[in-house]
This record gives sequence, C-alpha cells and structure tokens, in this order.
Amino acid sequence: MKDIAMKLSVYATVETDVSFKNMTTLRIGGNASIVVYPSDLMALEQIMKIIDEYHVPYKIFGKGSNILCSDKDYKGVIIRFDRFLDKYYIDDDMIIAQAGCSIIALSYMAMNRSLSGLEWASGIPGTLGGCIFMNAGAYKSSIKDVIKEVFVYKDNQFVWMKNDECDFAYRHSIFQDRKDILILGAKLQLTNGNKDEIRALMENRKERRMASQPLNYPSAGSVFRNPENHQAWSLIDGIGYRGKQIGGAQVSEKHVNFIINKDNATGTDFLELVSDIKEKVKDKYGIELHMEVEKFNWE
Repeated sequence: MKDIAMKLSVYATVETDVSFKNMTTLRIGGNASIVVYPSDLMALEQIMKIIDEYHVPYKIFGKGSNILCSDKDYKGVIIRFDRFLDKYYIDDDMIIAQAGCSIIALSYMAMNRSLSGLEWASGIPGTLGGCIFMNAGAYKSSIKDVIKEVFVYKDNQFVWMKNDECDFAYRHSIFQDRKDILILGAKLQLTNGNKDEIRALMENRKERRMASQPLNYPSAGSVFRNPENHQAWSLIDGIGYRGKQIGGAQVSEKHVNFIINKDNATGTDFLELVSDIKEKVKDKYGIELHMEVEKFNWE
C-alpha cells in the first residue's frame, strides 16, 4: 500500500492508517490504510485511474454520520471530498454545489438568501453527497424533493444525471446499487420564501432535536427505517428495549431509534444489539426492521 500511497500523493493530500473512529459520528471502527483528499476533479480522475490500475477497493466518505464500520482494518482507499470539493454557487433560486458541502451549511446559506426547500436538513450532520446517496430526509421531506440533477463520475466520464435517473425512494438511490458511480455534486432547485419564516422553522426544529435526541453521545442517527404504517421507535419501545445495552452500545433512553456509543462500543456490540432488536420485534409484531445506517467493511 506504500507504493499506492506515494502515487496518490501526487494528486491529493494523503493520510495513512486513519481510524474510522475519527471519521464517523458513531466513533466506531478499525483503521483505513489510505485516506485521500482530492484537490479538484482533474486530480480525482487520476486517482480513480491509479485505484483501477492497482485493483484496490475504495469507498467515498462524507462526514461518516450514517455509517457503521466494522472493527477490522480496511485495506483500501477512502476518498473524502469535504476538505476541498466543497464549493457552491447560487444562481437565482438554484444552488449548484459540490458533494463535499455540509448540508447544514447549505441549509443555512439558503435561509440567508430567503430560499426554501432545505429547512429539513438543518440538523443533519452530513455532506450533500452523503445525503444524495441515502436520499436523506426528515419531517416528511428528503433531498430528492429539491434535486434537479446530480453530477457524477460514471464510466470514466463526468456527466449529469437527471432526478428521475437516480431511482430515489425512501432512504434509497441508484448510487447504493451502483457503487461505481461517484457523486460529485448537484443542482438543487429551491423556491423563494420568507427569510424570517424559514429561520423560525429551522430554530423550532433545532429545539425539538435538542429535546428529543441524544446529541451528547456518539451515534449514527436513526438506526432503523420506519416500516409501512409503523414508527420504528414505537416498535422498539414496545419490546421494552429503552436503555438496553450490549457491551458499550446502548439503546438511547431519550430516543429509542438511536443506538449510542455509551462506553467505547465496538462495531460488534452495535450489530449484536441491532440483531437482538430485530429478532424481538419480529417475534412480537411480525414486522421486519431494516437498518437505515449503512454497514461498511463487514463480511
């Protein structure tokens, strides 16, 4: 991996043996052999050619806010856009932004320009690219509602994909199935609104988050998707798992669809607790829960 790191360092800032504990909001995981921060798209293209030449695995990482890494080391390349590929442009009621942009920063920037459509995103600690990958959302809205086109690296070309090509659904996009397509940016179509009303809505939701979510502990946000006609938190509460702990991972007493890293939890602790919850919910309600959090570097 040293030879690969040296080649990559021509085109990017390179770090080696980086812990996923420092790259995820859950603070769980082993080490990544190589982490690269491309300076621009020309550099990224060369990086992808090197990765292809050496046949090494790779993964695009945003803020790591919706991912569960395994405890083992990752013998591959992590590509991060949030250091350099985080520029945005405003054209009337449209935002053209790179994938490394903080979605929270974009939501506040939109508010300051009296643009509505990203209020739901003001509490999501991820990047634009990560939000598109997961079709992240809150308050019955999601990123697909404002996406006009997504800028990607696909089949060795830089191209724009229209919204209807992205197969957006509840917490799903085509990019989860096509890991070879890299999300590089997007055009967001917003609407003109009242700045004071937008600010008031965002502040109200911030207060609700502070009151209802365990923000004082590392977590990956909501763990399970809501099954049709059900709320995941209600099912978990119904099996009496509020405060349930395995190793250092605990079902939050404040919000039971959050599993927090209470005390140096391992990925195995977290996943065992997830499996336990799924089993008990299936036994009691006959409902299959599905993780919203992405698993990475597991067998």
